Amino acid sequence: MSARMLGFLLLIVSIGALRPSVQAESNSKDSLLTADPAWSELIASMEKMHMAMGAVSRSGNSDVDFVWLMIPHHQAAIDMAKTQLLFGKDPQMRRLAQEIITDQQLEIELMQGWLKQRESTQPKENQTPGAKTGKENQR
Repeated sequence: MSARMLGFLLLIVSIGALRPSVQAESNSKDSLLTADPAWSELIASMEKMHMAMGAVSRSGNSDVDFVWLMIPHHQAAIDMAKTQLLFGKDPQMRRLAQEIITDQQLEIELMQGWLKQRESTQPKENQTPGAKTGKENQR
């Protein structure tokens, strides 16, 4: 089993350990998804994040790996916060959701800028035209 797959499995297990009721609820997932559109959208955001994070290839640079994994994590937070704004009623949670959208988007922009700046400062002599950098699967 690859290290990436093992990490992904550990993430899933830890999420289940934090909220055991998710496992029981997911057993009747189909009926819940059709019965509760808010829950359906939250779960879809999480699944999209897991897929995106699972597609990231290890670069060998922990800073780069951190950023590539954090971008879909932050995007999932934004997507979930948007769902909260659509379906949530509590004013405090709606305010928190708006703050999450603002803050996480700024952080995504910062990370994307950092990646672009890093790419532009890399020596070009080590790259051949059209060479695959390993980042094709990460976007």
